[in-house]
Amino acid sequence: MSSSRTVVRGGLVVTASDETYADVLIEDGRIAALAASGTPAAESFTAGHVLDATGKYVVPGGVDAHTHMEMPFGGTYASDTFETGTRAAAWGGTTTIVDFAVQSRGGSLREGLDAWHAKAEGVCAVDYGFHMIVSDVHEETLKEMDLLVAEGVTSFKQFMAYPGVFYSDDGQILRAMQRAAGNGGLIMMHAENGIAIDVLVQQALARGETDPRFHGEVRKALLEAEATHRAIRLAQVAGAPLYVVHVSAAEAVAELARARDEELPVFGETCPQYLFLSTDHLAEPDFEGAKYVCSTPLRPREHQAALWRGLRTDDLQVVSTDHCPFCFTGQKELGRDDFSKIPNGLPGVEHRMDLLHQAVVEGHIGRRRWIELACAAPARMFGLYGKKGTIAPGADADLVIYDPHAEQVLSAATHHMNVDYSAYEGKRITGRVETVLSRGEPVITERRYTGRPGHGVYVPRSTCQYLN
Repeated sequence: MSSSRTVVRGGLVVTASDETYADVLIEDGRIAALAASGTPAAESFTAGHVLDATGKYVVPGGVDAHTHMEMPFGGTYASDTFETGTRAAAWGGTTTIVDFAVQSRGGSLREGLDAWHAKAEGVCAVDYGFHMIVSDVHEETLKEMDLLVAEGVTSFKQFMAYPGVFYSDDGQILRAMQRAAGNGGLIMMHAENGIAIDVLVQQALARGETDPRFHGEVRKALLEAEATHRAIRLAQVAGAPLYVVHVSAAEAVAELARARDEELPVFGETCPQYLFLSTDHLAEPDFEGAKYVCSTPLRPREHQAALWRGLRTDDLQVVSTDHCPFCFTGQKELGRDDFSKIPNGLPGVEHRMDLLHQAVVEGHIGRRRWIELACAAPARMFGLYGKKGTIAPGADADLVIYDPHAEQVLSAATHHMNVDYSAYEGKRITGRVETVLSRGEPVITERRYTGRPGHGVYVPRSTCQYLN
């Protein structure tokens, strides 16, 4: 019997709520029990496989609630497939992703969702769920939202940006929010005033301002803040909860903080790129700045303090990656003479857990907050907590043995994402994933990939657990 069981011994088990030296017993892909290391209860754990975590942390597998594998954008596709992207996620200690299925204009939600299921099925290294991008709001779409919630797709993304592609106007946003208020869904918002931004883009190009740095200059922080404010008030009118994605500007954090002070069900995420990178990167010469083009854009460095403060005060609840990689050669280069044609997105799914641990090392956040932001809060936000995001009896055995003392240098030469550059090239950090279990199966074993395509399964989600 013991051969199907695994014990992880002697590590410091860190969850969002506790830190304790404990042994973890895994049985049939789930956590069966925990007991303080060295106690008779822990000694009684017997198993065919014993993993020694002495001197290491044992943390829940990460939940990255914002990825875009194989995402169509600007005439090309994100360079990571579900196979390569989930393998890279595993290397970085992330054992669940929630990706975005896309409704095409004129198409149904169902067609979009089916297409994404087809991309992901049978190839993922770790477990996955889906959000639904709603880009064409009408009566049939609204009815479909109810059906999707019932089958575990409980969040819907809308865009106040990208007119002509994903953009929804205020009336469409309000109607979708009203529907979500009724069916328990969570509206996720890309909050930038895309109509105004397009005017500024055209004016910049007319002045001959074509370099990547102008991408950041036209997508103004005030237009992120204005859209964030508008989304909050539309959600308030609809009586719906709201989750604002990839918050990058201090002024937008202030809007979220005000809404939360009013006790509105409003939530926000930021991403590692906004915490560690800035407009200095967008301004790199010889078109190198194109590597850092994403939306919302990187901001001047002084915005970072407001983001870190928001993470400490819980005005921002989640750190996701918005992983949407495009190769520099052949993809980012599409905008060489026109910044508005540079595909928007950065690679990041592999480095989120490590960069947030670096934030612990640097004193921005504590250890338990690291796990809250990377594992527990995204699981709760998107209806996965209890199964994912924690180490407790009954939870899936998604575990990471993490060496907090190992040093590494981030580089395209050593990362596992299918992209030809690293946004963090040459960055030295302390802390590294050593072993990763997904539902009790070793996916990374002492820095070797031991997983397989198709191990990862689709995970239906309940509604937002912050609202239950």
